[in-house]
Amino acid sequence: MKTGRATEVFLRRAKSRLHLAEDEFLSARPHLEALYQKLKDFEKDKLNGIWARIIKNGFAPLFIGEFDYVVGNPPWVNWENLPQGYRDRSKDLWFRQGLFPHKGMDAILGKGKKDMAMLMTYVAMQSYLRDGGKLGFLITQSVFKTAGAGQGFRRFMLGDSTLIKVLHVDDMVELNPFEGASNRTSVVVLQKDRPTNYPVPYTYWRKTAKGRSIGFDQNLQEVEQITERKRFYAEPVDPRDKTSPWLTGRPKAIRAVKKILGKSHYEAHEGANTGGANGVYWLRIEELRPDGNLLVTNITEGQKKAVEPTQATLEPDLLYPLLRGKDVKRWRAQPSAWVLMVQDPVKRRGIDEKELQLKYPKTWEYLKKFEGALRTRAAFKRYFSADDPFYSMFDVGDYTSSPYKVVWTRVDVDIKAAVVGTSEVASLEKPIVPIETAVLVAFDEPTEANYFCAVLNSSPFRFVITSTGVHGTGGFGSPNILNRASIPNFDSGRPTHIELSELSQKAHQLARGRRDSETSKIQMAIDSCAARLWGLTDEDLKDIQLSLKELVGVHDR
Repeated sequence: MKTGRATEVFLRRAKSRLHLAEDEFLSARPHLEALYQKLKDFEKDKLNGIWARIIKNGFAPLFIGEFDYVVGNPPWVNWENLPQGYRDRSKDLWFRQGLFPHKGMDAILGKGKKDMAMLMTYVAMQSYLRDGGKLGFLITQSVFKTAGAGQGFRRFMLGDSTLIKVLHVDDMVELNPFEGASNRTSVVVLQKDRPTNYPVPYTYWRKTAKGRSIGFDQNLQEVEQITERKRFYAEPVDPRDKTSPWLTGRPKAIRAVKKILGKSHYEAHEGANTGGANGVYWLRIEELRPDGNLLVTNITEGQKKAVEPTQATLEPDLLYPLLRGKDVKRWRAQPSAWVLMVQDPVKRRGIDEKELQLKYPKTWEYLKKFEGALRTRAAFKRYFSADDPFYSMFDVGDYTSSPYKVVWTRVDVDIKAAVVGTSEVASLEKPIVPIETAVLVAFDEPTEANYFCAVLNSSPFRFVITSTGVHGTGGFGSPNILNRASIPNFDSGRPTHIELSELSQKAHQLARGRRDSETSKIQMAIDSCAARLWGLTDEDLKDIQLSLKELVGVHDR
């Protein structure tokens, strides 16, 4: 080649730069020699010169040294979406860089949605950056916010124990800057061989008006005119664990909210899950028959798994009011359909087939029509055996039939909670059943449920969740959000608890009447009461409310 490098020089450089152990190098050596010889042949014969230059350029970092600055946009591909062969070949790199800090099954499954960009960032820093050099990468914002997936990345230490300093992060999730893509975009600037000091400067980019889009070809000045940049800071939620997800906001709000951080004793659950067969279980009631049975039609519109539209007559006993995530607003949740509940919450499997045939023959006949589709559900094959009832469901327990529940939407940009109770089906009072796009906490009586709902809808709690969560994803409002804030157990002897419960009841009444201005006054009273609950000062609350408004922005309208 034009460089005049001998093959042995190329091989020594390749071994060093690729960090190959001796046994790995011996295994790779024949392939590296063959590649280098092919490049020299291309150069000598002047064949496919452009490809020779492209391939040679790929090896250029092996020969031209390390850099002061590296800038790039690594591929954003989840580990679970990589071809199995690539996963197998790259697995050692993930472990070597400390990006799989988990053990056992968690490590095998790759706990969380780890992104290829994480590995690219660490390898690029180790291979191409000199000590003290800086790297600027476009990377998914999730690496700073997700618990399991980003934990290894947030060690900020390369596989050879070289430290990484986070200099700055730009959060551009709301801008959605890539045309035709909904990636959670952020820009991170890192420095090699320096320790990270918290808090880290964190700029939050926000559009100044809802619905205005960022043009793909707009320049920086044009984008700045239709956006605002909030100068936030970020630091780990748990000061004892530097790999914990980041809390972002104004410095005063972050300091104040630390009084709230902790783990709640309340337990949340995802709603009932059909395993991808909503078109079988979700129903509309067309009419009540004289014999007390119900004429129903299955809901097939918009379902991922196509099923045949069917009308059938069913016994009313196993039909329950269905609450979807989109049915839940703050202080108001209204069921919009019905769900067929054929699960035994104690056995955690479908009602025994003989029992279903004897007690509910019409329901059995209806389900039997869909046996093929129900047996081929991926979740059914994973969690149940061929002997289990083919209509078995998921995430159904005693909590599903509790008389009162506090519910909120799992995919959102802010917490919006409401209390739900029962609804009538064919003269039968039935508990409302949230499905998997909603999350619930079960209660036996309404006073405690309303206390808990008021706490969830308070600005201090909402700030904890919005400043640590990944907005607009299934993880934002997941059940584990109760592990982030210490919610005191309800005590009827504490005036603050009773006041919160009463305020929640008033807010629900006003929301049903769509009296939004009065509801806002109740919200201010709830914030003040919640501040007393956690020992926050008026100044603390003011800083939290301001940061929350900046984080949620136009989304909360």
